[in-house]
Amino acid sequence: MGRQLATVFETNKVDLMLPMPLHPKKEKQRGYNQATLLCEGIRATTNCDFTEQLLVRNTHTKTQTKKTRIERWENVSEVFSITKTEAIINKHIVLVDDVITTGASTEACANTLIYEGAHAVSICSLAYTL
Repeated sequence: MGRQLATVFETNKVDLMLPMPLHPKKEKQRGYNQATLLCEGIRATTNCDFTEQLLVRNTHTKTQTKKTRIERWENVSEVFSITKTEAIINKHIVLVDDVITTGASTEACANTLIYEGAHAVSICSLAYTL
């Protein structure tokens, strides 16, 4: 994934990667954040920095697997926040996730980043559902 993205990151002047955050309770239960693992691998070939501390999930939501697109969007529309706004202002951020299903969480994160001052938000996912 990182090899595929190296030229894209350079061409598009990416400043920072942010993994899709899990709520701390969910991450503790799982033992890891799969998006963070993807960021580590991508960094190995792109040298693009990433941090887990800037974008956080404030609310522990129930699984979205049985919800409609609208229900998913409503469920996550206000659960993300930025801890240090100055770190993202005028930056090109790549939001990294493992799987995008409806895109509701991805959209909510991107909206938060743009609202808080990011110049651009790009999305990188290992897989998506049809």
